[in-house]
Amino acid sequence: MSFEEARAIELLGRVPHGRVATSMRALPFVAPARHVVVDDRVLLRLHAGLGYHHACLGSVVAYGADNLSTGEPHVWSVQFTGTAEPFEPTPEQRGLFGADPCAVDGEPFDPVYMRIEPQFVTVHSLDYSTERRLQHVA
Repeated sequence: MSFEEARAIELLGRVPHGRVATSMRALPFVAPARHVVVDDRVLLRLHAGLGYHHACLGSVVAYGADNLSTGEPHVWSVQFTGTAEPFEPTPEQRGLFGADPCAVDGEPFDPVYMRIEPQFVTVHSLDYSTERRLQHVA
């Protein structure tokens, strides 16, 4: 595993949710998902009721997560690109996802799971730390 892949997986572990992106009927879409990382694979849990998993399974998808809304001075974003495959999590893996939401868009939550074995990984970072801003003022 490369340094960038290891860094991306470490960062992904800091937040519980991200976004999966692919296309449906030739139109791009992005959907929220819960993730965990097991054996260098990104495991996702989505709501089956929206049907997005049908477009993802067997297709190349991008999965991204970030800390953009945390207000931290060091902002990061990671993206994993690979083929999404269906999988049935073990009880231990289900436990890693934590509690299911009660509802999605007013419907009872119906989980569906998929995994991505990343083919491409990117990490981007922005630094808004006070030290750097003070250097530019001087």
